[in-house]
Amino acid sequence: MKLLDTLQHEPITSLDLSHYITVSADTTVRDVLQTLRQSKRNCALVLRDGQLVGIFTDRDILRRVVEHPETWDQPIATVMTPNPRTLTENATAADALSLMNQLHVRNVPVVRANGEVVGNFTPYAIVRFLADSFPITIYNRPPDPKRVARRQYGG
Repeated sequence: MKLLDTLQHEPITSLDLSHYITVSADTTVRDVLQTLRQSKRNCALVLRDGQLVGIFTDRDILRRVVEHPETWDQPIATVMTPNPRTLTENATAADALSLMNQLHVRNVPVVRANGEVVGNFTPYAIVRFLADSFPITIYNRPPDPKRVARRQYGG
């Protein structure tokens, strides 16, 4: 099966969508930054009453927070990107890649029909999927097949 066919038929929910955290819209920017740092994530999905109302990413940090320390104690809702584009759990990996390319974003929230968050589609999800789908091609190849060691290294 070709790569394009694989991506067009692969449900988005079969990929690793776990690279995000959720925060309440009234959480302070300072607390969200601390949580992102501790969890080693670059994206927070912002919820109000269990529904996705915004997204806060590393780009928002650079554009709206870094040079504005007065925002640190304000609610995250003041600096988040409101109403982000999303995909439903019925979407395919190809749909997600297309939306990422169209919008020039690295995070696409995946939600159920009722607005409940399922996960977050990221470049990591697609790289992981490709590595798992084509393990021999990816894991067993040297970085440069023509490069040969001239002497033995190590023990």
